Amino acid sequence: MTVLPAPKGLDSRGRLVREGSLARVRPAFAPVVAAVRDRLPAVFGARLHSAYLYGSIPRGTARVGRSDLDLLIALREEPADADRAAVRALGEGLDQEFPQIDGVGTLLHGRARLLSDLERYDLGWFVACLCTPLVGEDLAEHLPRYRPDSLLARETNGDLARWLPRWRERIAQAEDTEEARRPLVRFMSRHLVRTAFTLVMPRWQGWTSDLREMAEVFGAYYPGRAAQLRTAAAYGYEPVGDPEVLRSYVHELGPWLADEYARVHGVKAPRPD
Repeated sequence: MTVLPAPKGLDSRGRLVREGSLARVRPAFAPVVAAVRDRLPAVFGARLHSAYLYGSIPRGTARVGRSDLDLLIALREEPADADRAAVRALGEGLDQEFPQIDGVGTLLHGRARLLSDLERYDLGWFVACLCTPLVGEDLAEHLPRYRPDSLLARETNGDLARWLPRWRERIAQAEDTEEARRPLVRFMSRHLVRTAFTLVMPRWQGWTSDLREMAEVFGAYYPGRAAQLRTAAAYGYEPVGDPEVLRSYVHELGPWLADEYARVHGVKAPRPD
């Protein structure tokens, strides 16, 4: 019999608690975080509303030279192409300057979208529960307290069926090399494991961002798929460049997971973009 890890990530009233903290940033990454805090106001000026860290660095699990820096930036209005170019330039500069990080990933949105009704259980939840405030007013003050229920599951990851055709296109367009395929395997592995976890999250009644723990929780409810998810979790941390892995994701595991997700939780409300 599979023994599930104890549910965690909730307060005494069963609501999700914010998972990261600046206090958890390891010393090796402190100069990177300080540089971001100093440079963002210069890039966006008064248009910058707030900025957040997310991912392994504020969780305290980042690996020197292996982990990327993940940022979410909120502007006072919707971003333009020039803003996206500025974010790319900022990320490229940080990546070149600080060898302790392996790339920079940035989400850029307007304040109104992050607080909109449409995004309340997706981007809004992301800000309130998975993002650590770095600069400016915390948008979480305007958002509800979330529970690991079916509504949250549907609105966070109930769109896998819409992503799969785009993934197939990306695979077809990628160079036929292991080096080109590894980032795709890493990205798709993480997406599939997180989707599989949120499929069962309302039954487990907890939260984790650890891919291996996500796979274990999922596997307890879907033992026939447990081995696949454990392997995907491993590839999320240490990707391979095997084209068969990508094919299995977009033609077998992904379609099954999308169908099961829709059956259990329904389909995520469509977005304009």
